[in-house]
Amino acid sequence: MTRGAKGRPTSWRSVQLRPTVALAAALLVALPSALAAQDEELPRIVPDLAGVWDGGARVRPINGPNQPWTPTNFPVLNERGLAYQGVFDEAIAPKYDCVPSSSPALQYDPYFMEVVQWPDRVLLRYEKDDQLRTVWLDGREPPPNVYTIQGFSTGRYEGDSLFVETSQFVFDITGFDDYNGVPSSQLKTVSEVYWREGDELRMTLTVEDPLFLREPASYTTRWVPAPAGYKLSPWDCNAEDARRAIRFMIPKYN
Repeated sequence: MTRGAKGRPTSWRSVQLRPTVALAAALLVALPSALAAQDEELPRIVPDLAGVWDGGARVRPINGPNQPWTPTNFPVLNERGLAYQGVFDEAIAPKYDCVPSSSPALQYDPYFMEVVQWPDRVLLRYEKDDQLRTVWLDGREPPPNVYTIQGFSTGRYEGDSLFVETSQFVFDITGFDDYNGVPSSQLKTVSEVYWREGDELRMTLTVEDPLFLREPASYTTRWVPAPAGYKLSPWDCNAEDARRAIRFMIPKYN
């Protein structure tokens, strides 16, 4: 037994408790930082989406005037969109000049696609038109004043899914598909969610474009694994050959 500052008895236990309390307080301060550092060291669980995937006719309906759009999910056009669609002539479609398809048509074209997953990006390579999209996972922002036919894509993993956001597209006279003559603008944004269901790769795509659409339009599609050893075939588009089809079209305007 000891005596305190005013001569009051102080137990041995209370004297020994003070450094213990101080130590506990120090641990409480250091614990969040330690847990945060430990959390950073934990490996992120990344869904396995890699491989070569078949999106051809054996997997889903061939794209056309009603695919992937149907009467229940066809893009609702505003007056500007309807006017462009009304004057559209198939002969001016960019595909006859070997211009590649873009989102949201590219993902549904009946060809193979390869997915490659790296720590800082996901590469989506399409057999159709030999297109390669890079989805950045490192948090970077779209560079200013950089607009391309495939836009600029960023992504993130959440649970068992890959979320992709794409913006900064150029104007495209057939920016929604190759069949309906619906254009898209620099305001177009495309959101995609990819996930696995068994052996299949699934995707839900949503497109917005306030310059031509009254509301977002969306569709869901799937791919199945390509045959073992399949390699994407090169897309050899010859401009002269591509334009030969126009000779057999009935012109809308003379």
